[in-house]
Amino acid sequence: MSYLTQYMINHGVPKETIVLLLMLPIIAMIIAFARQIIGIKGFGIYTPLIITFAFLATGLKYGLALFIVILFVGTMTRLIVKKFRLLYLPRMAIVLTAVALAMLFLFLEGARSGREGLITVSIFAILIMITIVEKFIAAQIERGARGAIFLTTETLALSIACYWIASWLWLQNLALAYPLGIIFSSIAINILLGKWTGLRLTEYFRFKDIIKNIESSKKPFRKSKNL
Repeated sequence: MSYLTQYMINHGVPKETIVLLLMLPIIAMIIAFARQIIGIKGFGIYTPLIITFAFLATGLKYGLALFIVILFVGTMTRLIVKKFRLLYLPRMAIVLTAVALAMLFLFLEGARSGREGLITVSIFAILIMITIVEKFIAAQIERGARGAIFLTTETLALSIACYWIASWLWLQNLALAYPLGIIFSSIAINILLGKWTGLRLTEYFRFKDIIKNIESSKKPFRKSKNL
């Protein structure tokens, strides 16, 4: 470890807290890279970031289970409450209440079956994932069910990838050994990403026919031998 991280640990700062804080700029950089270079949109940068930290707190297995249950219950409740033509905030309050009730039943099942990994899940991780419900419902209203599912799938895939990277023990040890190097390196890479003006990887597949036509139009004209 570096002197900085060792000093904080020796004076009572939890090692896990330091590791998570050092993983934050790395995860944020990865999300920015996925958006600017690959073209993965998702729900911005904040949502996949907090979902990644929720997965780190719950473990991927139970984190995915909670994520799916929360979105399913939230969507079903929205479809039911939609018939009553309520204003947005009271409607969302009912949706969140239904999600909280579903979490209680999930904990009840975990207690009955003796799943300690489920019943010891942090309440903060649950609250983080519950906030995704509003994002998902807002996306349904703006983009429709298909668009909301696509954005959610992108966000989930990006969060899982960031979870595996942040769980990499070698990277955690590297961050503890060179904390300032990790931070300044991520800033430098983000500056480069911020100046990127080229096409994203997904856009090459999306506009491949247009790109092909442009490239073919740039080829020099060859006279026929018969002329």
